[in-house]
Amino acid sequence: MLTIFNKELMNPPKELHSPASLCSSNKPKFPEQIIKDFLASNPTNAFSVGFGSSACIAYAPPENRYSNYQRLFCGVDEIYCIFMGGLNNLNSLLRQYGLSKGSNEAMFIIEAYRTLRDRGPYPAHQVLKDLEGSYGFVVYDSKAGSVFAALGSDERVELHWGVAADGSVVVSDNLKLIKESCAKSFAPFPAGCMFHSEQGLMSFEHPRSEMRAMPRIDSEGVMCGADFKADVQSRISTMPRVGSEANWALRGSHA
Repeated sequence: MLTIFNKELMNPPKELHSPASLCSSNKPKFPEQIIKDFLASNPTNAFSVGFGSSACIAYAPPENRYSNYQRLFCGVDEIYCIFMGGLNNLNSLLRQYGLSKGSNEAMFIIEAYRTLRDRGPYPAHQVLKDLEGSYGFVVYDSKAGSVFAALGSDERVELHWGVAADGSVVVSDNLKLIKESCAKSFAPFPAGCMFHSEQGLMSFEHPRSEMRAMPRIDSEGVMCGADFKADVQSRISTMPRVGSEANWALRGSHA
């Protein structure tokens, strides 16, 4: 899977961008070329959906259709989701959210996102804590102009993100594609964390902790993006909530 968002939609921590990309022999690519490369590597079953200069989503099903590893794509009411992995408690979550038994994980994530967006305020991190299993997903709300991404804490599903030549953010489960597209400006998306357009990157396991960037050094001894981890010794005073009057605004917590 592949998603590309312009920097107005998805503004990552500045440490993800490595100055070494400018002098690397492997230069970062522009979004159009990244999409072409992805489709060329999956010539028989891949497709992409573009949203002008704002975003692009590209999808190909898993190479092994009998694998336990799922990669799902779904779009409902201008909200699009790519989901990787699986949820062990999907059936109970479907009952909780009033969805039919035939709904898959991507459909559930869209419904959970809509509930957070429209019926809040409710802590987004609590919804993610209720998910049992190995998973990663990216949601794009094209009407609201927002991105919501998260990766489960067990590290069995991998996501990577990086910075393209024009500053757009590239997210994929294909490490090779990320390396070839983003030069030295890439890193693993941190497990147990979520990103939203308005609140940025945070840990849903430690929602009151600040995120810290730790420089990554590659095999050539060159700085290559950064690893991000929650500083459990720190404490922030705001919590992520979703309300109907302000989508995904940060609100003070008095808990």
